[in-house]
Amino acid sequence: MIVSQILKSKDTGGVITLTSDASVSDAVGIMSDKRIGTIVVSDDGGATPAGILSERDIVRELGRQGPSCLTRLVKDLMTSKLITCSPSDTSDSVLSKMTEGRFRHMPVMDGDTMVGLISIGDAVKARLAELAAERDALTGMVMGH
Repeated sequence: MIVSQILKSKDTGGVITLTSDASVSDAVGIMSDKRIGTIVVSDDGGATPAGILSERDIVRELGRQGPSCLTRLVKDLMTSKLITCSPSDTSDSVLSKMTEGRFRHMPVMDGDTMVGLISIGDAVKARLAELAAERDALTGMVMGH
């Protein structure tokens, strides 16, 4: 399955973004309210990602600095070297990149514009659906259907 198909199957709530000069505390509040594990950092309203801030980034800094890290700016904790995918990438390639990079969310870029966000859960779900369809096709062939 390709990324564009995965994005079509997701809820159309859009990608939650925050500017790089927002506080980490603001990011935590949004993540808690929306029940999400990542916020894309974008200073232009969401078209161009400048970075990504995850629960892991925040917990890592809490361990280093303690609760005072919540007063810092998002740009101080975010991952700014983004690995992205395109709508034509396969779920296998996305899973491979995420596994190798040890991250769980990836912006989907169509040229220079972000068109979505895909999670490892989205990619696994798509891959499982592919495997189930293959299994059903093989079972049908064996059973003569």
